[in-house]
Amino acid sequence: MENKATQNTQFVVSARKYRPAVFNTVVGQAHITTTLKNALKNNHLAQAFLFCGPRGVGKTTCARILAKTINCNSPTADFEACGKCDNCKSFENNSSLSVYELDAASNNSVEDIRGLVDQVRFPPPAGSKRKVYIIDEVHMLSNAAFNAFLKTLEEPPSYVIFILATTEKHKIIPTILSRCQIFDFKRIEPFHIADHLKNIAEKENIKFEYEGLELIAQKADGGLRDALSLFDMLSTFGNEEGITYLNAIENLHILDYDYYFKITDAIWHENIAKAWLVFDEILRKGFDGQNFIIGLAKHFRDLLVCKDESTLKLLEVGEKIRGKYKTQAKMVSLPFLYSALQISTNCEAQYKTSKAPKLHVELALLKLSHVKTVFNWDELAEEVEKKKLIQTQTNGTQLNQIQEPEAVYQKTVEIEKEISKPTISTPKINMSLADLSKTVIEEKKNEIVKQPTQLSNDLVMKALDKYKRLQNNPKYDRVLAKIPIIQENQTLHFKLEDQEIEIFDTFKENLLEKIRYYFSDPSIKISIETYTPEKIEPVYTNRNRYDYLSKRFDILEKITEDLGLMLDI
Repeated sequence: MENKATQNTQFVVSARKYRPAVFNTVVGQAHITTTLKNALKNNHLAQAFLFCGPRGVGKTTCARILAKTINCNSPTADFEACGKCDNCKSFENNSSLSVYELDAASNNSVEDIRGLVDQVRFPPPAGSKRKVYIIDEVHMLSNAAFNAFLKTLEEPPSYVIFILATTEKHKIIPTILSRCQIFDFKRIEPFHIADHLKNIAEKENIKFEYEGLELIAQKADGGLRDALSLFDMLSTFGNEEGITYLNAIENLHILDYDYYFKITDAIWHENIAKAWLVFDEILRKGFDGQNFIIGLAKHFRDLLVCKDESTLKLLEVGEKIRGKYKTQAKMVSLPFLYSALQISTNCEAQYKTSKAPKLHVELALLKLSHVKTVFNWDELAEEVEKKKLIQTQTNGTQLNQIQEPEAVYQKTVEIEKEISKPTISTPKINMSLADLSKTVIEEKKNEIVKQPTQLSNDLVMKALDKYKRLQNNPKYDRVLAKIPIIQENQTLHFKLEDQEIEIFDTFKENLLEKIRYYFSDPSIKISIETYTPEKIEPVYTNRNRYDYLSKRFDILEKITEDLGLMLDI
């Protein structure tokens, strides 16, 4: 008898068994449920609602809860459905005559909508407050069906409420959108899904590891229904073991975090052989090379997130994995992560077009393992600090309005005489990348500082023309065509109209930087003067033309008098 009872027990999937029945049990959509409960409390219900968002986030569930709560005869103090009255029980048994559900995917013709419009004319049955029509996948309606639905949707009877649900809001015509109160459902956060799965596992007496539930939540991509389907599958696979981290990785075809930690450790220590072996092991387990390189780029991003305490909340992993990320983030440097992100994203972008994808990824790993060798981070950091110091000194010179900036360059000339000319040696064939980078850095140190060039009209116009061609912006052409006046103290004085000044302000700082670089003179300044062009009155009659010309040419009146001419007006 016991075995027979077990066989007759029908399994119900978790997505149906644990479907929310009241607003408080809806997961991750507090902004929607709070608004709907307040609308019920204040009796401010619209005649039509549109629930839109990704799949599996609770659109249809909220529509059913709202329909159930509207007709509840004895709602709670928190305006939730009681679940005990006749209307609530009939709704739960799918026998309610006041709530209608229509699948627009299979009922999308004009005749189907006309049948619905005919039903709307009849009032709700005794004991019900409203008639609620839930139309799911409403974007599947044809244009003719939408048009047939417009009038009823805009001015339905006082006892009718429409609730439309869709995953593709952009396919709905604007005239329908304008008649609805729109609610945008968001993707559910992974930690909300993981906590919900934990509660279900405890109720079902299923053993679990929280890291395994977090993997399910991440794989579901914000959809609770997908997460519950994966949860059922893994709980069946694990049997007595339950849902473990290793079982989740194996069944969900997810690449373990440990592989990325191993790859990063090998790259940082310049062990390309180990990195290639780990990548080969990943391929032999059936993972795609493109998915691997995408995951590696995300791994570098997560390490970058761990560099700052304020951004740790962006790391969507469990506490155990979070500790590993923090440890490895302390080991690698920021410049390395910047270069690694650029190399990995470029590799992913070019992966599909590559004829040898495995070799393409291996070359990317080779580049990553030599990032530290090619770039001497200490030297680059020192060079950046020197540039900052020079910029600070330059800004201080401008603030103090020093009249003789040539003194700054006099010192560079004296230093230049002491330094011998740099000898650029051609690297040998067997020179390593590290030696080549050191050679380039040494040659940069020995570069001669350029002397400032004296400002002249020709050189200034050439500089402006070059800047205009580089920017390639038609808005700048009119302003850059103006010839500036070269004043004392290396100042370029522009006379511009009000509209031109607004445009000039958008690129003034960048132009000044380029001009200073072009003339090797940080003391160059730019000044602006508002210029109002002379307004010329339009000439309409002969008298107007004569008056205008006589003002410009005094001899015209004399000629008129001498010759005894009469003006034909």
